[in-house]
Amino acid sequence: MNRLNEKQIGTMKTFIENLPKAELHLHIEGTFEPELIFAIAKRNKIALDFSSIEDLRAAYRFANLQEFLDIYYTGASVLIEEQDFYDLTTAYLTKARAQNVTHCEIFFDPQTHTDRGIPFATVINGISRALADAEAQTGLTSKLIMCFLRHLDEEAAIATLKAALPHRDKFIGVGLDSSEAGHPPEKFARVYDQAGCEGLKRVAHAGEEGPADYVRRAIEILKIDRIDHGNACLDDPELVVDIVARDLALTLCPLSNLKLNGVASLAVHPLKMMMEAGLKVTINSDDPAYFGGYINENYIETAMALDLKNSEIAQIARNSFEASFLPDAQKAARLAELDAYLAQT
Repeated sequence: MNRLNEKQIGTMKTFIENLPKAELHLHIEGTFEPELIFAIAKRNKIALDFSSIEDLRAAYRFANLQEFLDIYYTGASVLIEEQDFYDLTTAYLTKARAQNVTHCEIFFDPQTHTDRGIPFATVINGISRALADAEAQTGLTSKLIMCFLRHLDEEAAIATLKAALPHRDKFIGVGLDSSEAGHPPEKFARVYDQAGCEGLKRVAHAGEEGPADYVRRAIEILKIDRIDHGNACLDDPELVVDIVARDLALTLCPLSNLKLNGVASLAVHPLKMMMEAGLKVTINSDDPAYFGGYINENYIETAMALDLKNSEIAQIARNSFEASFLPDAQKAARLAELDAYLAQT
C-alpha cells in the first residue's frame, strides 16, 4: 500500500516529470495513437474496420501478448509512405521530449512493413529523418535498433539483415521481439552472429513470456549487450549473479507487464527486488499507445506502487544513461545533466 500523502505524491510526480532520463525500450509502431492512425489511413485512402477513433481505442483492450500483437499489426498496416513513418516517429519524439527524455533508443520492425510490400528504405528513411530533425531542433539524441520478428523463421531475419546493411549508418543494433513463447533465442543464433560480425549491438526480448532459461540462452548464445524485459531472471538466483557480474542492464516495462497480465499489480512488480539484488534496471514504456502510459506514467505509477524513494528513482534514471549505447563523451554529458538536476532538488 502506498504510504505517501497527497503533498508527497505531488512532490514525487514533479521530481519525475523534470528528471532527465533515457528511454531504451520503445517500439515506434507501439506509439501509434488512434488519432494518428485515422489521420494517416485517411491520407492513404485506407478503410479501417473501426467506425471511429473511440471504437478503435476500445479495441486497445487485450488479455495477452498475442491479442495485443493482433491490434498492433492492424495499426501498422496504414503506414505506407516515408512521410507516414516520419510523422509516427515525430509524434513520439514530441511526447518524449515533453517528458524530459533526453536520449532514446528506438526499436522498429521492418518485417511488419516489408512483408506488406513496403520498401525497407521507405521505413528506415522516414524514421531516421525524424530522429535527425528532432536532434537538430530539440537536442534529443537517439539511436535506432532493428528488430527481427521471432514468430518468423531465421531465414527471414537473415534476409532482413541483408536488406538493412546498405543503411548501416542509420541503425546501431539488432533486437528480437514479437511472440516469445515457443521461439527460443537459439532459433536466431546465426543471424545474431552475423550482426555481431557487422559490429552491431545486440539486444533481445527475453524472460517476458519465456522462462529464466530464455534469458540465459539469450546471453550465452545470442551474446546480447542488454536484456529487454528479463523479469523471469529472478527465478534463477545463479542467473541473477551472472547478470550482475556481466553488468548487463534490463529494460523493464512496468505498465506493459501490467497490461499484458505479466504481473497481477504494480505492487508486486519485480523491479524493486531486482534493484535489491544488484541488477541494473531501467524503466521504459514499450508500446505506450497501447499500454496506457509513456515514460513518466511508467515511472510515477511504479514509484507509487513500490514506494520508491527519490534516490531509487534517480538511480533508475542514471542506469538508463549508463546502459545506453551513446558514445562515452555523450553519455558523460547526459549524466552530468542528471547530476546537475539532482543537485538542485
